[in-house]
Amino acid sequence: MNNNKLPVVSGKKVIKALVKIGFEARMAKGDHVVLKKDYRVFSVPLHNPVKKGTLRKILKQAEISVEDFNKLL
Repeated sequence: MNNNKLPVVSGKKVIKALVKIGFEARMAKGDHVVLKKDYRVFSVPLHNPVKKGTLRKILKQAEISVEDFNKLL
């Protein structure tokens, strides 16, 4: 698999991967969970699958590359 390719994943898998690198799931509101680490705060939808554009935006906010994210899965 190409490590630079955006994976098709659920919101729960996104959260699980980001928690591995220190993000903390702060609260859930409806079908979204707020993640926090240092100054970075953003929400992740619990959709299955998370849309590609949404996932790209989450990774940008988390300041993590697609390649590094794929390694966490």
